[in-house]
Amino acid sequence: VGAIQGCSKRIPQVVGKPSSLLMDILLHQNKELQRKRIVMVGDRLDTDIVFGRSNGLQTLLVLSGVTDTAMLERSSANAIIPDFVCDSVADLL
Repeated sequence: VGAIQGCSKRIPQVVGKPSSLLMDILLHQNKELQRKRIVMVGDRLDTDIVFGRSNGLQTLLVLSGVTDTAMLERSSANAIIPDFVCDSVADLL
């Protein structure tokens, strides 16, 4: 992002996680969706879980990706705490 900003002399609008723009578009295009019924499932505290939290969603962290148990335990001091945690997406089946 920094390189593009430097070359274009424009401030980009970030649309990836944890930006709320994606959720706003999703809810606008799908009127039947309700935040209280959506769970953000992801393997990263700093993007997936922050995205869910900042958009009023419940969050589920899977420990089979980027974040492991040790990182999760350290994150409690940073207040990035998911609502639910499981070892793998396979646990949901």
